[in-house]
Amino acid sequence: MLQFLENQVYGNIITLWILAAIVIAVTAAALMGLRVALLKRLPKPRPEADMAWKHIFGELVERLSTLFILIASVYAGASLLALPRQAEELIGTIFVIALFLQCALWADRIAGAGLVWKFASNKTKAPIRSAISLMQAVARVTIWSLALLLILDNVGFDITALIAGLGIGGVAVALALQNVLGDLFSSLAIVLDRPFEVGDFIVFGDQSGNVEKIGIKTTRIRSLSGEQIVCANSDLITTRIHNYKRMAQRRVVISIGVMYDTPPDTLEAIPGIIQEAIEATERARFDRAHFATYGDSSLNFEIVFWVLSEDYNVYMDVQQAINFKIFRAFGERGIGFAFPTRTLHLQAFDTALAEAGGKIPVRLQEAGNGHDQARESEA
Repeated sequence: MLQFLENQVYGNIITLWILAAIVIAVTAAALMGLRVALLKRLPKPRPEADMAWKHIFGELVERLSTLFILIASVYAGASLLALPRQAEELIGTIFVIALFLQCALWADRIAGAGLVWKFASNKTKAPIRSAISLMQAVARVTIWSLALLLILDNVGFDITALIAGLGIGGVAVALALQNVLGDLFSSLAIVLDRPFEVGDFIVFGDQSGNVEKIGIKTTRIRSLSGEQIVCANSDLITTRIHNYKRMAQRRVVISIGVMYDTPPDTLEAIPGIIQEAIEATERARFDRAHFATYGDSSLNFEIVFWVLSEDYNVYMDVQQAINFKIFRAFGERGIGFAFPTRTLHLQAFDTALAEAGGKIPVRLQEAGNGHDQARESEA
């Protein structure tokens, strides 16, 4: 029996062949058993929005190919044998190809799951879904292209010329499609960075409106006057955008002028009157009211308050209510609003009166009513 085991078959004694077979069987059984044990302990895959890394790891274990396990086991067993150089190279090449394909399969799954997991909270939105699909496609093409190049390089192909050709072709395509690619990456920047979303009211440059759709190349905005504005994504990224939808409250600054003949005590009471009017208005928060400046024909007060809403209609309703209350409060206290006035000082009146034959018309501009009235002065 021992003599039989010492016989050589293809340059190796039968004992080594048996030992190699045992290594192949043990390696395959161990890897298969480890995969089964891990799958029993790891949680089952969930919808991607609720997945954690342990669920992704479970999917990676599940995606461990049986064919790769068998090839790896044969490679481990063959390492014990003295095989011809061509046979060793063939087994090694097959193992490397299987290894690269298995790694590409894992990397593809990790990239796809990672993107979905990162944007799970917004996955239901159409732009997010489109961006995720696009990024998954780019990642998949990149991973499998890299795996293919590595396989070709290990098989013996000279991939230097291939990579150079792909690089030149890529530059040519990028130059030809630079505007489209610029808008494409701008779309990804908008979706990922989210300076605005569908439904937001934005102001950019001299345009404004509600965002209706964020596409791959353009964004469609409905203006206040009704027409649709179609903007290239690259143009939006390079300009300053005011997003009013995300404004929690609005700061309002107004100025009120009262007449110069207002009594000092009444003048000192005006800030309190204005504060009371603002605090009595719903969805308004008083900030300050001050006697700010001496105007040409008025004593000016500066008032600052906050409207506790981002809605423009609510903002106008609140400001209107405050204006009504201030007007009513001023009327009840006899406080007059100032308006532009002009005082005409007449010098050498006697000379002018004599030249007019004892009668001279004096035209006076009444403040605020826009009518000219004539007053006859008798000598």
